[in-house]
Amino acid sequence: MSRKVNRRAFMTAAAATAAFAGSTRRLWAEKRYDSGASDTEIKLGQTIPHSGPGSLYGVLGRTGAAYFDMINAQGGINGRKITFFTLDDSYSAPKCVEATRRLVEQEEVLALFGSLGTAPQTAVHKYLNSHGVPQLLLNTGASKWNDPKTYKWTTAGLPLYPTEARILAHHVISVKPEAKVAILYQNDDFGRDFLIPFKKVLEEAGGKAKVVAEATYDLTDPTIDSQMINLAKSGADVFYNISTGKASSQSIRKAAELGWKPLQLLSAGSTGRSILSAAGFDNATGIVAIRYAKDVGVPRWEKDPDVMAFEALRQKSLSGVDPDNTIAFAGYGQAATMVEILRRCGDDLTRANVMQQATTLKGFRPPHFLDGVTLSYTPDDYTPMKTLYVSVFNGKDWDIGEAPVSE
Repeated sequence: MSRKVNRRAFMTAAAATAAFAGSTRRLWAEKRYDSGASDTEIKLGQTIPHSGPGSLYGVLGRTGAAYFDMINAQGGINGRKITFFTLDDSYSAPKCVEATRRLVEQEEVLALFGSLGTAPQTAVHKYLNSHGVPQLLLNTGASKWNDPKTYKWTTAGLPLYPTEARILAHHVISVKPEAKVAILYQNDDFGRDFLIPFKKVLEEAGGKAKVVAEATYDLTDPTIDSQMINLAKSGADVFYNISTGKASSQSIRKAAELGWKPLQLLSAGSTGRSILSAAGFDNATGIVAIRYAKDVGVPRWEKDPDVMAFEALRQKSLSGVDPDNTIAFAGYGQAATMVEILRRCGDDLTRANVMQQATTLKGFRPPHFLDGVTLSYTPDDYTPMKTLYVSVFNGKDWDIGEAPVSE
């Protein structure tokens, strides 16, 4: 009798052991890795201008590094620590190519995210896609990034420029149906991606709103004074300012110096408080722009949980960053989004799965987004977001529209 019981117990234990071993083997088999990932580490890369004409955007990389250090201190993502490389490309296409190749071929990162600039990222677009390396959450809203059939490894992280341009054009028609528009635009794909859809909406409206003057500038131009003088002389009552960084600050300030007081439209990527502060908040009063993100360093959001979390990180790890640096807050939100993508990957840290998770984020709200705005990525449509707010700067803060609008 006892022998039968013992035998039965033995067989039960053996079966349990075999089942456990099989389960362990299945769990182990479910762990899948590409270059840049292991049981203990996930490597991520980024190229942005830590120096040169776009250096104020270098804070994106510093903020990302601080955020990932915080995540690592909390145990990492699914037990894995993030190793983050944020390299300087000086907003130069050749330097971007060099830095990107280093990240892929030497550092062997799993993915790149949050890299900046239409021209630099265009220079590595085909390279990264031909190597099957994710190029995610780009700090550029060029329309070319929404091409999942041809370039399935690339997604934008900002509102697509044509979406923004069309919304602004409709706003102009609604408030100034006979507008005379002067346009300053950056002389590259960034500028043209805003320019062409805006003009097309005015033309298709069939009304009297017209473009009466245009001027371009290059990133290497020390000032844009001559362009602004000519635009102001045009008699335009609307100024569409398609610029970035210091050119945005200079143009806003120059318009005020010239006594030119048109309705000003500004691209969303240039609405950071550091840019407006350099222009002078008084000079920026009345500017209309698309908004999708919260501000930091203003009373309205000081009790917002996401803003408070960013402020805690800033005080601890980014003491050299001003409390109202909205660009840094955007970097915080992008890093949090990248962490969410990796969290969803679980133990399948292949590049294909990273893309699968990145392109199914529809409905996810990064911490820097306004209520009512969420990511809208699907595998067939890489448009980052489809609803945005039209807002007006009041000299201290943005008066945000009552409800988000679409194009």
